[in-house]
Amino acid sequence: MRVLIAEDDQRLAKMLRLHLERAGYQVDVAIDGIDALDQCQTFRYDLLVLDWMMPHKSGIEVAAELRKNRFEGGILMLTARDTEIDLVHGLDSGADDYLVKPFQSNELLARLRALSRRQKKAFVDTVSYQGLELDVSSQTISYNQHPLELTRREFEFLSLLLRRPEQVMGRELIIEVVWGIGADVTDNALDALVRLVRKKLEAVGAPALIKTVRGFGYRLGDHHA
Repeated sequence: MRVLIAEDDQRLAKMLRLHLERAGYQVDVAIDGIDALDQCQTFRYDLLVLDWMMPHKSGIEVAAELRKNRFEGGILMLTARDTEIDLVHGLDSGADDYLVKPFQSNELLARLRALSRRQKKAFVDTVSYQGLELDVSSQTISYNQHPLELTRREFEFLSLLLRRPEQVMGRELIIEVVWGIGADVTDNALDALVRLVRKKLEAVGAPALIKTVRGFGYRLGDHHA
């Protein structure tokens, strides 16, 4: 399922994206209401997560315009407004559901699952690349059906690369995903983690898929221009 998150708070947008990708969604991010409308004209989305208060166009305005143009996907509105009249206004604009800030990621995922059932579409069950396969439901990774015995951090690192093969993942992003935002982690710790993952891939017969991009980070597979 392809989801668009429209949220101008970059830190919140990043965390939402990570949570949804771990749950098996394909995720894009828009930084404001106009950007959200532009992306909806370019790509077909199954679900939208719209922040109510965004620059240029609010989530309410975006939802109303999309429904006017016959957008059929599910729309979840994120809002700090919790009065009945505000929530009714949000639903009347074209939103299917709303979630009042602050909220837990599990609640967000539950709301999206409910919307996806209404859309009658399936989640992405597996992600694969050159023999590597991530099973989203069991949160496991294998190579040519040989399971990899990974720690939680090793799994988070490899699954991040696997979801975006042939794209360079910067060190800062990797550290935030694996250890958490604001974690005091050295480059040496990340490099040590990568060495362990490479050894485990080698042990099950996988080729050298994890490439070092000097001065920036790591990439899964070779880049094809």
